[in-house]
Amino acid sequence: MTDTLLSICIPSYNRPDQLGRLLSSVECCPDRVEIVVCEDVAPKRAQVRETVEAFRARTAYRVVYRENEANLGYDGNFRRLIETASGTFVLFMGDDDRFCVGALDAYLDFLEENQDVGYVLRSYLMEHPDGALEPHRYLQETTRFDPGLKTCAWLYKRSVVICGLTFKRDRALKCATAECDGTLLYQLHLVLEICLREPSVYCTLPVAICAPSYRDDTAQFGTAAREKDRFDVGTVTARNSINFTKGFFEISEAFDRRHGVDSTRLIRHDLSKYSYPFLSIQRKRGAFKFLRYSICLSKETELNATWHYYLYTLALFLLGDRACDWMILLIKRRLGYTPNL
Repeated sequence: MTDTLLSICIPSYNRPDQLGRLLSSVECCPDRVEIVVCEDVAPKRAQVRETVEAFRARTAYRVVYRENEANLGYDGNFRRLIETASGTFVLFMGDDDRFCVGALDAYLDFLEENQDVGYVLRSYLMEHPDGALEPHRYLQETTRFDPGLKTCAWLYKRSVVICGLTFKRDRALKCATAECDGTLLYQLHLVLEICLREPSVYCTLPVAICAPSYRDDTAQFGTAAREKDRFDVGTVTARNSINFTKGFFEISEAFDRRHGVDSTRLIRHDLSKYSYPFLSIQRKRGAFKFLRYSICLSKETELNATWHYYLYTLALFLLGDRACDWMILLIKRRLGYTPNL
């Protein structure tokens, strides 16, 4: 077993300033972690390199920096990070995310106590444009899950945002595949494959703050070969959102074929109950364009499997995304966790 407990894995693409902020937010005992950055052939590669080297020169942390020879895309770079890392666990952070102050040492203690699990679902905070922090806390207490199909389906939707997602590295290596490339959802493949066979755990400690850059309508994906047919570069179009949603079911259906199970039915039902973010991302285009998008999304993905989908659509159409976001944030703050629907 490696002496390094955790590898902090950062897929980097064209955001040197945000990457610098993330690196500066790493605050823990240096002996227990390493930081791994894989740069994916972006226009600002030189600035990213300078950012990492400047951080390496002033820090006690072990920093591993790799520059990919070709643009691997999100999914390929995810695998590259796992291959490059040496820790017992690998934790992923978007290069525009950051760690919560004082949380990392406590999270490392949690990992020390749960070294038998294959996957850790974390809590996190989502930072809105106005600076408000929305808690994403799924259960009221630390919870361990036995391996199995129901666990896989429950964890699936809650593992989309990568900040803080943590896998046992050797388990993730065994599941490596290029089959999911282009979906931007490689972590979901790992969740299914690992949690079908290995125990997992939910940690209530919010370890990271997520920057919802997808809301800025300046998405960086779509430059890799496997992504070009699915996504337009630089903006989150309605077609991008529909193709992204389809990827959820492509991954689950491939998993079902491999193992002779029916996870997709369970996953579609759960995603439908929590389909608000799939819908709200396109509300900024205007009410009637949003309505057309909602109809197309339901036809092409069957995400309208529960009444919740229609409630979200109606609320977004009438009130807009800002008002709906505010109401959801208020509910979560009052409860202290995401309601289980």
